[in-house]
Amino acid sequence: MTNRDMAKVIAKGWPDAESIPRYQNQIEIVCGNPDSIAGLLHYLQSVGFDHMSNLTCVDWLEENRFDVTYNLWSYKYDLQATVKAGIDRDEPEIPTAMDVWPQAQAYEQEIHEMFGVEFIGNPDLSPLFLHNWKDIPPLRKDFDTEAYSVKAFGAVRNKE
Repeated sequence: MTNRDMAKVIAKGWPDAESIPRYQNQIEIVCGNPDSIAGLLHYLQSVGFDHMSNLTCVDWLEENRFDVTYNLWSYKYDLQATVKAGIDRDEPEIPTAMDVWPQAQAYEQEIHEMFGVEFIGNPDLSPLFLHNWKDIPPLRKDFDTEAYSVKAFGAVRNKE
């Protein structure tokens, strides 16, 4: 099955998602409703995407949104899918993917810690690295690294 064929299958089976064939074996899928991401991921698993290799987040400060991005693989069809769900930056929450791919737990835990995204249904969003962190999540684009360095270490390196 080609990426174009799979895009048609996805468009027919999940019309709320936009499926865009990219390159030879890649598909970009944009989830129209982030509240339905778990259902979309389950559907994609049922049509042959059998592995979630990565889960990440992108901060679009100017657009006031985060893109939660899932990278999936179909070994049967040799296809890679990038699934994106845009969520509001002011109230960042999205359902967990753990019911479909249990390995999502650690990725969601890290994204929660670094961006502040709440994954509804994930039972463990405790800190992995920043146990006594009192500032905004450090991978958000509005996190001021220089001000944090001055506060934490008392100085800033020479900018020259």
